[in-house]
Amino acid sequence: MKAFLFDLNGTMIDDMQFHTEAWHEILTKDLGATITLEEVKQEMYGKNSDVLKRVFGKGKFSEDEMHKISLEKERRYQRSYKPHLKLIPGLYEFLEKAYQNQIPMAVGSAAIMFNIDFVLDGLDIRNYFPVTVSADNVRKSKPDPETFLKGAQKLEVEPQNCIVFEDNPKGVEAALRAGMKSVVVTTMHEKQDFDGLPNILTFIEDYTDPFLQTFFN
Repeated sequence: MKAFLFDLNGTMIDDMQFHTEAWHEILTKDLGATITLEEVKQEMYGKNSDVLKRVFGKGKFSEDEMHKISLEKERRYQRSYKPHLKLIPGLYEFLEKAYQNQIPMAVGSAAIMFNIDFVLDGLDIRNYFPVTVSADNVRKSKPDPETFLKGAQKLEVEPQNCIVFEDNPKGVEAALRAGMKSVVVTTMHEKQDFDGLPNILTFIEDYTDPFLQTFFN
């Protein structure tokens, strides 16, 4: 038996530029950081609180302050991205085929549930995902394997039988540390950004790639 675990942002929807711009606005205009868009892109992995700690150092903000900053950042992101909300080409058909083949699926994301709900309900695809693991459900975010291991546990599938769909090298590293193979969606990173990660099955631009049909043979 196999299972599919999906990262969310940049993997199911092509929205990472909207996240980058929302973070850049918050970090520079609201919080006074001197950081470029490209630098934001490099720091933008893991929990929102982790991003703030990397940029400003630990202890700059309380947990309550980081929670409020995180929600405000996601509100700005959702407001700007909502008119463009759609699945990456071919994904709906892929999810439906996996569902018809009784392949269990989960979302394993560093996003907070506020954003996961925004996507699953906004695109009416919640029925494909009986399991979601968000930033709210783990102690350590990617590249720690906790997110994907928890997803496999909830799906009742052994980690080695899980295939992870990711767009970020830190996410692929998390899959590797969980003992899982990965398919990389090249929405935000180039192939060379994943050098040294031996668990990659293939790189795809979107879910119309013929390689994905091999999962149903």
